[in-house]
Amino acid sequence: MEERKCLVAGGNLLQAHTWKGLLEASGIMVELRGEALMGGVGELPVDMQTVELWVPELSIDAARQLLSQLQADLPQWQCLQCQEWNDASFELCWNCSAECCERHNDC
Repeated sequence: MEERKCLVAGGNLLQAHTWKGLLEASGIMVELRGEALMGGVGELPVDMQTVELWVPELSIDAARQLLSQLQADLPQWQCLQCQEWNDASFELCWNCSAECCERHNDC
């Protein structure tokens, strides 16, 4: 099975579907994760309330480039360690230096 990497994680389901369609139209396979959990907003822990786009590891650079060409506003991410919100461009939490998407080990 082909390794996948988390391209973006955020809470905007409509935006996630838009990006998924654009990436797939460009020939990049995309897996949308967390969509079914969005109905639990307010009931589930914060770290489970995200929608994530996962792409094949070999396509991650091309996918990032496509989104940047669209001037896509990448969603912020919330640190699982200290709960601070971070700009999408940050790979580490500005407050505690924890890695983005820490629970995935490869995001």
